[in-house]
Amino acid sequence: MRSRCLCQICTCGSDYHPYEIVQQPRHIPEEYKPTQGEIDLGTTYKRDFNSYKMQPVAIVRPLERRHVKKGKLDTVPTYKDDYRAWDIQKSELYKPEQTYYPPTMKFGNSTTFQDNYVPWEIQLRQSFKPSSVVQRPTVPFNGDTSHRLDYAPYQLEPKSSRPKEVYRPTNHPFEDLTTHRCDFQGLIGETAKICRPAYTRVTQNAQFEGSTEARDSFQPWEIPPPAVKKVQEYVPPTGTMQSHTTSHLDYVPYQAKRAVPIRPISHRRNHNFPFQGKSTMKEDFPAWESCRQGLIKKQQQIPNPSGKFDGLSTFRSHYVPHEMIPTESCKPLNVPFQSSSPFDDVTMYSTEYAPKKQEICPASYPSPPGYIFENTNSQGHKFFRKITPTVKAF
Repeated sequence: MRSRCLCQICTCGSDYHPYEIVQQPRHIPEEYKPTQGEIDLGTTYKRDFNSYKMQPVAIVRPLERRHVKKGKLDTVPTYKDDYRAWDIQKSELYKPEQTYYPPTMKFGNSTTFQDNYVPWEIQLRQSFKPSSVVQRPTVPFNGDTSHRLDYAPYQLEPKSSRPKEVYRPTNHPFEDLTTHRCDFQGLIGETAKICRPAYTRVTQNAQFEGSTEARDSFQPWEIPPPAVKKVQEYVPPTGTMQSHTTSHLDYVPYQAKRAVPIRPISHRRNHNFPFQGKSTMKEDFPAWESCRQGLIKKQQQIPNPSGKFDGLSTFRSHYVPHEMIPTESCKPLNVPFQSSSPFDDVTMYSTEYAPKKQEICPASYPSPPGYIFENTNSQGHKFFRKITPTVKAF
């Protein structure tokens, strides 16, 4: 008997039932019936076209004349027929023969740079670095800066203060009516009844076993605690900390003078007489008296109207007013429909619904009924073998 996996025995997902496929009716087109009578094939082109007698065009290209030879075809090409091989003689070398003689003296390993190079003595340069000896100034420190000397204080204008507006609530009451509250009118009727059948829970009398495949197959392992690295205790160094830096030790203060401005001093002259703005250009070139030329207009041929303008247009003079007939509204009245008969709450679902009996899946048992446990594969799937009923012989 072939063994089956627990996944194959499970019937929880077997709710699909095939339905019969009803073929849709095919649309049969109507039979074509030709119209009686003759079709008028006359067109404007056939009616207005005048035919001309045409002559065939004479061929300008000369006729091809083929020369057919009855002899045998010679397949030897011109290159093979005219080519003659020449006897090429090897040219003699004009390079003189030089026999190599190795040197008898030992190789000195000296280069041209080593032979011609003359070493020079290195002369030490004079150091212009100031001495590192700290020279303390004798003059007291002058704390005046350019900002302190050249700063001219100005009196600020008083800032305008804007009075704060006082909040004044309105005296009218708040209208909390919305469009929905004003226009909505509820319909009187009974509440719909639930057509869903009562849910009966399937329970078992046996106690639930909390063992699973993962708990049975995977046993807990004892994991040793991680090793904790011991940190050495911090020991502060003895003595005092030297906070001197290279800048504090090597800095040499200098007595610097204030920078003199390069801009020349402005010598203003106060004159009481008014400024004379005349120049040579204004005196030699006086302004000419020029008049602007007037516009050149043509004489008006159409005389202007003398009477008063009526203001009557062609549309106003020819317009005939008509009485407006309002269209009749076909919109139903917004009145709730009230009926004395009770509300019919019967639906197709409540009439055609057939409750199904809930069956217990055999895979939910520790050992499915009608099967015997056989083995478990490497992936953790359990296989069962079905029990065959014994048949008694007569």
